[in-house]
Amino acid sequence: MNLSGMPEPAIPFAPLSYLCKRAPGKLELDGRLDKTFWDDAPWTEDFVDIEGDLKPKPWKRTRVKMLWDDEYFYFGAELEEDEIWATLTERESVIFYDNDFEIFIDPDGDTHQYYEFEINALNTVWDLMLVTPYRDGGPSVNGWDIRGLRTAVHIDGKLNDPDADNRSWSVEVAMPWNILRECAEGQQPPQAGQSWRVNFSRVQWQVEKEQGAYRKKINPETGRPFPEDNWVWSPQGVINMHYPEMWGFVQFAGEEMSGGAEPPFELPADERVKWKLRRLYYRQRNHYERFGKFAAELAPLLEDGDEGGELAAWGDSAQAPLIETTTNSFRIRAASANGSGAYWIREDGKLWKE
Repeated sequence: MNLSGMPEPAIPFAPLSYLCKRAPGKLELDGRLDKTFWDDAPWTEDFVDIEGDLKPKPWKRTRVKMLWDDEYFYFGAELEEDEIWATLTERESVIFYDNDFEIFIDPDGDTHQYYEFEINALNTVWDLMLVTPYRDGGPSVNGWDIRGLRTAVHIDGKLNDPDADNRSWSVEVAMPWNILRECAEGQQPPQAGQSWRVNFSRVQWQVEKEQGAYRKKINPETGRPFPEDNWVWSPQGVINMHYPEMWGFVQFAGEEMSGGAEPPFELPADERVKWKLRRLYYRQRNHYERFGKFAAELAPLLEDGDEGGELAAWGDSAQAPLIETTTNSFRIRAASANGSGAYWIREDGKLWKE
């Protein structure tokens, strides 16, 4: 497998959260979000740069609504846009070569076996499953399809017309649980009160008008298009969407939670334990790249810094992690927050509880 090093997210671990209410009825998809179906669904926070506060805020607004019922996971996205264009018409095209909207779902939160979905303003989609993140060797399963997927796009303006009064495009997506449950714990759809890891991305290219059409701006120094911007719901702290540990938490509300004021989401204590294990995983991989072996003790993994001393304090506590290594592998074990079990992480990033 790939044992290369990898950057650590350069922002604090603070994934956003969203309470996903029950849908009020069946959705008739037309891409519009101004209908009764969406009235009680709150908006997410406006998207930010993928690196979070390390970069300026996006200059075009993006936000999402979510709902669920026994059959579907529903998404509604609104993308402010005065340059509405798309070129790709074939399903399973690499949609992010156009401006697009993307959905990422890791049902059990172990960072393995998760879903990616992309759609452009022509309502062309690309759906795939990742066995592991690309940093851990992948692969992506491009032949995986969300059977029963329903999508629609609404254009507030005119597609591929630079002279039109363009304001936004919006997307509706309905993903059936009978497909999404494939990678969920016990291969079951979520129950009320449970949370799945979810994130969203908007890929935005610089374009210019040429002969009545849009074309990507070319960087004269490279002869290639300028790099795209990546705007997301829950920031990653690194220019890579395939860090599922940084995605947000979507909590599925029951009928009793779908009306009135809702209690704020509280990050489960075990997520802090898992995050510390994840930080050690990054450092083990970087240590291997530098020295050709994994560290058998905690100290060498702290040589590149330990902001706040969290890892060092953890290593000196009664809950200190246990590190096991072989020539080309490692496992790190840590007690859960309440001591009722333990979590493990290994060299390919797989994290599980025993």
